[in-house]
Amino acid sequence: MSETDPRRWKALIFIALAQLMVVLDSTIVNIALPSAQQDLGISDGNRQWVITAYALAFGGLLLFGGRIADLWGRKRAFVVGLVGFAAASALGGAATGEAAMLGARALQGAFGALLAPAALSLLAVMFTDAKERAKAFGIYGAIAGGGAAVGLILGGFLTEYLNWRWTFFVNIPFAVIAAAGAYFVIREPEGGRNRSPLDIPGVLLSTLGLAALVYGFTRAESHGWTDGSTLGLFAATVVLLGAFVLVEAKVKHPLLPLRVLTERNRAGVYLSLGLAIIAMFGLFLFLTYYLQVVKGYSPVKTGFAFLPMVVGMIIGSTQIGTRLMTRVPARMLMGPGFLTAAVGMLLLTQLEVGSSYAGLILPAQLLLGLGMGTSFMPAMSLSTHGVEPRDAGVASAMVNTSQQVGGAIGTALLNTIAASATTAYIESHKATATDPKTLTFESMVSGYSAAIWWAVGILVAAAAIAATFINAGKPDLHEKGGDGAEDELKVPVIAH
Repeated sequence: MSETDPRRWKALIFIALAQLMVVLDSTIVNIALPSAQQDLGISDGNRQWVITAYALAFGGLLLFGGRIADLWGRKRAFVVGLVGFAAASALGGAATGEAAMLGARALQGAFGALLAPAALSLLAVMFTDAKERAKAFGIYGAIAGGGAAVGLILGGFLTEYLNWRWTFFVNIPFAVIAAAGAYFVIREPEGGRNRSPLDIPGVLLSTLGLAALVYGFTRAESHGWTDGSTLGLFAATVVLLGAFVLVEAKVKHPLLPLRVLTERNRAGVYLSLGLAIIAMFGLFLFLTYYLQVVKGYSPVKTGFAFLPMVVGMIIGSTQIGTRLMTRVPARMLMGPGFLTAAVGMLLLTQLEVGSSYAGLILPAQLLLGLGMGTSFMPAMSLSTHGVEPRDAGVASAMVNTSQQVGGAIGTALLNTIAASATTAYIESHKATATDPKTLTFESMVSGYSAAIWWAVGILVAAAAIAATFINAGKPDLHEKGGDGAEDELKVPVIAH
């Protein structure tokens, strides 16, 4: 798409809408889960599969989805992903039993894995001017970061005032509008496809390896870290992903060319972003439970209580990140951004049963949002920095993979830490407790606080990795590519 084609900004609207739908879906179902479980007769043991089926299919198939986008063309992959996601959502909303619900969630994850990398790689190849690129990724980053909280608000509304089924049906208008808009508006530049044969061993090894990793962490949460099957899944992950790297180094047309991973800026982005998501996802879960169970908020009020984080993310992404991205090196935004988020998280370690929302939770959320928003934007842009057009889909898939895997790890890891701290608190205080309800609430908050300390450490590690690995300077606004289509598509040259 040429730099003077005004339709690229219209295209951004539909890409952002699709991204919002995918991110919404990761949290909107959480709020509806208790009602859906009751209606469909899903057992307590199987209810986590409503979340896990989606995460497994999404996380496991992302690299494959990114490669398909490079092979078919991003626009086609994007539209097919949207239509498939809408159909899967309709099945989920109409589900009459456990099997139909789990099948619909797995299908949603599979089509999401096709849609998400296609969306990000479309941005990478359409916005080639550094200033415009900063603005486009700022909008995308704000949606990627804030969409999860919007999902909590929307999920609360739909569950409280309509029915849990609407948390699925709501995806259909999003998908139809985005697919129709993309079909008529997006003009994908020529010359960016990767038509080499599909690396079948790579597809199988990466899909199974990532699925084993995600499932391993999910199982650790419910069965413990030393459970035989948990350890077996982690061992399988090491073997499968190790074999995947060996295969990719040897085959002629790899699914994930190792050149995508070995460039230090992209490696720094994938790693630091994955860690930051681990910290954030755990927090969403704790705050949701704290506000609903301890504070007695309704689902809608809980959703609105997350608004300061969304506001912080939008300001951080579109005002701070976008304005500074073409003026300072990315590490000067990502490092301090993750540290700002860590300070917000540090405030939340002071959480108590009677903590004031306005005095503690609101400022902490604003800091978290500002920090994450400022970091997300350069991270999204750098993730496809210097990538050849034929690798744009796979490079984009790696960002989504680090986010999905980070989300699964964060939920399991921090939940497990919180659960063991809660148990320890009850053991040490039950002899002196006068009110069982107070003890329950105090032990829950003690568990959240213990896990949030870990989240602080993880965010500090993310900041250190961003500051150490990422050495790209500010984008050079004056550098031009060559005459060919391939050169035109390349991401702006980064000046050191």
